[in-house]
Amino acid sequence: MLDTIAHAFGYAVAFELHMPTTVWDRVWIGADLATLDGDIGIGHIADGAIAVRGEQIAWVGTRDQLRTFEWSARERIDARGLWLLPGLIDAHTHLVYAGDRSDEFAMRQTGASYEEIARRGGGILSTVRATRAASEESLLQHARKRASALRAEGVTTLEIKSGYGLELETELKMLRVARRLGADLDVSVVTTFLGAHTIPPEFAGRADDYVAALCAEMLPEAVRQGLVDAVDAFCEHIAFSPAQTRRIFSAARQLGLPLRLHADQLSDLSGAALAAELGALSADHLEHASTESLEKMAAHGVVAGLLPGAYYYLRETKLPPVEQLRRLRIPIAIATDCNPGTSPIASLLLVMNMACVLFGLTADEALRGVTCNAARALGLIHDRGSLRAGKRADLTIWSLRHPQQLCSEVGMHRPDEVIAAGRTLCRRGDVDG
Repeated sequence: MLDTIAHAFGYAVAFELHMPTTVWDRVWIGADLATLDGDIGIGHIADGAIAVRGEQIAWVGTRDQLRTFEWSARERIDARGLWLLPGLIDAHTHLVYAGDRSDEFAMRQTGASYEEIARRGGGILSTVRATRAASEESLLQHARKRASALRAEGVTTLEIKSGYGLELETELKMLRVARRLGADLDVSVVTTFLGAHTIPPEFAGRADDYVAALCAEMLPEAVRQGLVDAVDAFCEHIAFSPAQTRRIFSAARQLGLPLRLHADQLSDLSGAALAAELGALSADHLEHASTESLEKMAAHGVVAGLLPGAYYYLRETKLPPVEQLRRLRIPIAIATDCNPGTSPIASLLLVMNMACVLFGLTADEALRGVTCNAARALGLIHDRGSLRAGKRADLTIWSLRHPQQLCSEVGMHRPDEVIAAGRTLCRRGDVDG
């Protein structure tokens, strides 16, 4: 091969002989790689190799390709029998909160609906009361347990929403806790301002006044303090109308913030269409989204965020429109929706199984839903979500026959090692209280 290049270019052999040796920090050789780097499937590379330098993936390929140039590494790992995947991404959570709502679970078992519970003062407002009363340290302590459970399953990036304060100081408190969680656990946390979660009791009957306060006071102050990465709203007949949502999103866009939306979960208010019109990154839930709204999502590149935990806990019967999402080639993300009332789940692996069993997703679709498509939903596809040179070195290492087992077998798997930005976060068997 070199002789051929030499005849063609004259200088190529000399150049190759004098090239400096490539130096990496860690190299895994002989692994099965699920790169998730492509439009379909998991991007399997058999007998693969992957190199990390600093916080980035430096090289990805096969063992044979690795032999074609000179390299060295501070640590060389024989990865025979292991699968390497990107770090998992939980793109929709509400995991900073106080209290519990197990009483509402019992009420639903006797036939009470989500709307009935909310009208009785339960639901989101129940958690608002507890979260307002809780100290920042208490919120951090409890949220750390939930986030640690996700990290132990391979989650290296998670989104955390506010929305259980509904007044400035508690919203800021929640967002500070989310930032601290990321620093304490060395995971990436994307903070989302969800002041438009429901109408607080002090604004009962004055929803437009609350929206005005959100836009003029609460959101700008949270941005001024550097606590907000994106904005969300609950566009639903028991929360905020499309017109009110539009006002909030217009304010967010003026502040330069990305958008995501709770859309069409309980009824069709054309929330998904609104998300598309305003350039949102994702529209989540979507059980009642119309074909017209989905077509607008497809045209504007909006990711569909499916949340099977809420569907399961609320015992819903209206499935999200998976076949239409496939037909329109809308990327599907999957998330825990970890929250105290309608999806108290801190297991992304369980939710992957639910997405397959309840929604009919394939294992490949579920795996893409917690990696590359979840990265798209957070606006981070350029930086993570797949194994590609130049992306952040977020890796999970598994003892598996095939990654499909992560979807089909519940409670049986933990990653051997979780790596974020090139640093080991935890290994199987580690305990983090």
